[in-house]
Amino acid sequence: MSPKAALREAPPLKVTTRDRILDAAILRFARQSYETTGLRDIAADVDVDVAYVHRCFGSKERLFAAAVEATLKPELLLTGKADDLAATLAHELFHHAEGHGPHQVRPLDIVIHSLSSADASRVLREVVSRSFVEPLAAKLGHADALNAALITALLAGTGILRTVLGITPLQETEGGRLETMMTAALAGIIASADVTTEPDV
Repeated sequence: MSPKAALREAPPLKVTTRDRILDAAILRFARQSYETTGLRDIAADVDVDVAYVHRCFGSKERLFAAAVEATLKPELLLTGKADDLAATLAHELFHHAEGHGPHQVRPLDIVIHSLSSADASRVLREVVSRSFVEPLAAKLGHADALNAALITALLAGTGILRTVLGITPLQETEGGRLETMMTAALAGIIASADVTTEPDV
């Protein structure tokens, strides 16, 4: 068999039970609150024992954190050159607004359903800080995380007003005036990270 034929006949990547648990958790957390989502329910969705869920993720909090990170996909948002970052972030905001993945879960669905929980909010804060704000600050080449946090707030706030509240002026699709304005706003914040304050003399 030729190498090309072998490549064509290669089996698809195997979906592990851990992957199935994570997918089930994403769907559960995106549709109901953190408090009402139980590990036993998630285990039942995948037809495994709840002890196996604990073995894979350790706790409900850790499974929740993995679900949040999987839907926010920070590794996709922060790829590419720093000079293209504003355009990349703006494009992804509108490109993925309608949901993605096998269950069409939008990036902010889990966040919205979990804000009323003190435990979930703490996990959200840790995940967003560790997986997005800190890497973004590093990509900007700036030790101060203020610019990265402000960018995160602008993206999240716009996403909530657009996809959750359905504010009409924000419903424009990707590639339009709104994306251009968002790119300019993000570029302005990014540029301000390079501004240094002269010491008083």
